[in-house]
Amino acid sequence: MGENQYIVPINGKWGVRGEGNEKFTKITSTQKEAIEKGREIAGNQKSELLIQNKEGRFREKNSYGNDPRKIKG
Repeated sequence: MGENQYIVPINGKWGVRGEGNEKFTKITSTQKEAIEKGREIAGNQKSELLIQNKEGRFREKNSYGNDPRKIKG
């Protein structure tokens, strides 16, 4: 399993960052673009995607390959 990916607000833009990394993998102008890139990376690494809102609170979490639940959906 790879690094979990975080979508975070930064100075009016959105960043994609791997867990534990200080540098951003990608900085985009919209949250949608950041989520698409984060989803791609998390899917390739079979990890989690954690998405923050503008206030920095987590609003969504998705699992790509390491879902502890055995229920589809």
